[in-house]
Amino acid sequence: MKDFLKETDFQAHELAEVFALARQFKAQRGRVASSVLAGQTWAMLFSKASTRTRVSFEVGIHELGGNPLFLNRNDIQLGRGESVEDTARVLSRFVHGLVVRTYDHSDVQRLAAASSVPVINALTDFLHPCQIYSDAFTAAERWAGSGGDLVGSLRGRKIAYLGDTCFNMANSWILGASLFGMKVALAGPKVYEPGAEIRAQLAAEGRKADFLFTTDPVEAVAGADIVYTDVWTSMGQEEEEEARLAQMRPYAATSQLFAKAKPDAIFMHCLPAHPGEEVEQAVLDNPRSVVFDQAENRLHMQKAILATLARRRRS
Repeated sequence: MKDFLKETDFQAHELAEVFALARQFKAQRGRVASSVLAGQTWAMLFSKASTRTRVSFEVGIHELGGNPLFLNRNDIQLGRGESVEDTARVLSRFVHGLVVRTYDHSDVQRLAAASSVPVINALTDFLHPCQIYSDAFTAAERWAGSGGDLVGSLRGRKIAYLGDTCFNMANSWILGASLFGMKVALAGPKVYEPGAEIRAQLAAEGRKADFLFTTDPVEAVAGADIVYTDVWTSMGQEEEEEARLAQMRPYAATSQLFAKAKPDAIFMHCLPAHPGEEVEQAVLDNPRSVVFDQAENRLHMQKAILATLARRRRS
């Protein structure tokens, strides 16, 4: 597999290597020059605006010795009607890899199918695998300590996910947990129950994810090692904002609800956060909130993913 489009594109036996590489890059924090991507240019095709994803990938590619080339949809002919396939074929002749942040998951699949260089999914409406790997690493480094088994520390842990449980972050936790050996409890309005697409993905891979959907947030959070939420209205859903706010208000990550998790549970949010909506400011400020560790670890984990794909291509 030359691409990283979904969590399970790395096999279970490869996780330890990827996580160990992220730990190594974090320990170096850019102080040690790397030549993994020396002489390479990686194009970043972004149809959605971004802070953490764009900056972490640009910095990461640079720190690995490569050159990041940022292109939004209107910078290239894709925005004027050129096919996804032709765009992939042309760019493959110029660059050494593609990092893609877009809406439709089929776009990254089509780019990968037509491209001769690696393609990384930096977010679609279906999945956000780079975020999930970074988040899992964030939890693992806390639980495993400086020298412990990062991947092993995830097994059997429970994550409670609150809010929109049928969008990319929830889908990615369902799929990622099936690889990490974690349990997932999702709580949200019935209308946002995990959908057919993620269930079909699990079935296609022969995976039986250990996840529960409930409309009771207390049931989901009980005994959780991680309490996780995301914004209730993502890019492209602005017209639904008022209805979403009304439906999801009972699933806000409040201090009272967070207290229902394990005493040492951590709080996660992929940011940006909207205090007073999906999360209380007091929860974001809680000593067990790791939201800024998550943000920093995007850089280290994405460098690990980039380096692994680059080395895989050379082998």
